[in-house]
Amino acid sequence: MTLLSLERLTVDFDTAEGRVRAVDDVSFRVPMNRSVALVGESGSGKTVISQAIMGLLPSRARISSGRILLHDPLNPQVDIDIARLDPAGAQMRNLRGNRIAMIFQEPMTSLSPLHTIGDQIGEAAQLHQGVSAAEARELTRTMLSLVQFPDPSRGVDAYPFELSGGLRQRAMIAMALICKPALLVADEPTTALDVTIQAETLKLIREVQQELSMSLLMITHDFGVVANMADEVVVIYHGKIMEKGSAQALFSDPRHPYLKALLNAVPSFGMEAGQRLVPIRPINANIASFLKDRPQHRAEKTPVLLRMSNVTKRFGSRKGGLLSAQPKLFTALDQVSLEVRRGECLGVVGESGSGKTTAALAMLRTFPVDEGHITFDKGDGPVDIASFDRAQMLDYRRRAQLIFQDPFSSLNPRMTVNDILMEPLTIHGIGTYPERQKRARELMDLVGLNPRFLRRYPHSFSGGQRQRIGIARALALNPEFILCDEPTSALDVSVQAQILNLLQDLKNELGLTYLFVSHNLAVVDYIADRIAVMCRGRVVEIGPTHAVVTTPIHPYTKALLSAVPEPRLDALLDFEHLDAMRASEPHLWPDPFRLEQGDVPELVEIAPDHLVCAPGRNAKQTIQSLVERAS
Repeated sequence: MTLLSLERLTVDFDTAEGRVRAVDDVSFRVPMNRSVALVGESGSGKTVISQAIMGLLPSRARISSGRILLHDPLNPQVDIDIARLDPAGAQMRNLRGNRIAMIFQEPMTSLSPLHTIGDQIGEAAQLHQGVSAAEARELTRTMLSLVQFPDPSRGVDAYPFELSGGLRQRAMIAMALICKPALLVADEPTTALDVTIQAETLKLIREVQQELSMSLLMITHDFGVVANMADEVVVIYHGKIMEKGSAQALFSDPRHPYLKALLNAVPSFGMEAGQRLVPIRPINANIASFLKDRPQHRAEKTPVLLRMSNVTKRFGSRKGGLLSAQPKLFTALDQVSLEVRRGECLGVVGESGSGKTTAALAMLRTFPVDEGHITFDKGDGPVDIASFDRAQMLDYRRRAQLIFQDPFSSLNPRMTVNDILMEPLTIHGIGTYPERQKRARELMDLVGLNPRFLRRYPHSFSGGQRQRIGIARALALNPEFILCDEPTSALDVSVQAQILNLLQDLKNELGLTYLFVSHNLAVVDYIADRIAVMCRGRVVEIGPTHAVVTTPIHPYTKALLSAVPEPRLDALLDFEHLDAMRASEPHLWPDPFRLEQGDVPELVEIAPDHLVCAPGRNAKQTIQSLVERAS
């Protein structure tokens, strides 16, 4: 039986450049208690379809024709045509958030920065279920527990800016599920989550779906998620459906060339050294022209560009009130030692809150560290970045750039793309105004965007396009060291393949050095020369990429790898045996890796350049014996 059906839906946008058809004669259905995945590239119309279902289309958009029929089990006698409802009317407000709920792609822009997580999640229960504030708070605490939120009692009083991207997304999921909807529309629901929490979240959605007989419309570009979650798949391109059918049929025998190309663009484990991804539309970047008259970073002979030595960083929690105790200190980095070698890509992986982004920001001297040193060597010897004066710091900012995780909040909404790309050049006094304009056009070409979009503002781009603008801005100053904080998390697989190939080419041609922070281990396996695995502010394993992926030693690394959803129906996740929370608890790790309170861990070398974290007590001999027995 069908819960939701789209019948020849067409959605048009009125823009300054004329009318644009975003959704063109689309028809598909979402059966009751089934999962449908809507797959396509950025700008293909996936999110517009979800907005039409929720009655949240922008003011410039309108449904030109077609129907969106909802067959609500609570009112089975009437099919409601959502396309004909007033988006601001009482009937639509009663459906939205109650019978149809949505998880948005970018949680930071969807959550109010002025209200606590508890107030925002509980508001839905108060509006639609008529519960009291106290009851709503208890329901919120329960939902936060279900989505594996650490310390739910404390989480209800947290503000969005105090949470990592993964925790914000979990709060969004709790908000969507609190009213037990008939249909959950999930727009990239696991984009910001690390693999273990992603697996737990997918497991949670499936369990709630079965318990509530809930239908799921999942919008995603992750074919691993599609393989594990979808009963049916709809492939869309430029607003039109290219192929649809059961997941079994589409994975085992894809017919349309577009679907075949999407599947070929997905990075996977076991790719051969030097093997390149195959994007649908390769970026024909004229790197030689782009790098003309720009210095390369090959002359330096020192092997280590940046080194962290026993770095510790603690943050204080917010006070609860005038009579509250002193704020607790949270250790984000605990005696972290890392070296980033010149010309390499060091991948850093771990769960949300493991310290990955904190380590990257510490390298940029975004904040002072409490203990330890971070040194940078531009060719004349390592210098502690904490000692840099204003002029040295400006030079360091030019040499080290950051690609942010959230492309929406990192771009100024009041600036055109042209101004955004020219701003770094203006700050550092590079070139004349015409030369800066030319550089902006070159940067747009380099990341696969049409230079005629330079006059647009960030809000008019899709999430993937905004991320490419952020990457272009990071490349504007020809940096030597780029910290990539989840640079492909907002990109669909085809654009991700373009960007990963581009980053590889720039690294090879310009001698760039990358620190690549990501939760997608398949991406890190593809691009990184070495991998550092972080948990609870510590590095628990580090070594060459092939060694860490094929022969992981630490139980936490093994848990991360086992939670990666692969785009194959014959390698599905074992939801019944997922144990992500246990894997991130050091005191629950098996011997000889277990860390108790007061233990001083150390990195033990168990193979050339392959180190594993363990307590100092006879750890090396025990670990090596385990490795020998396993081999």
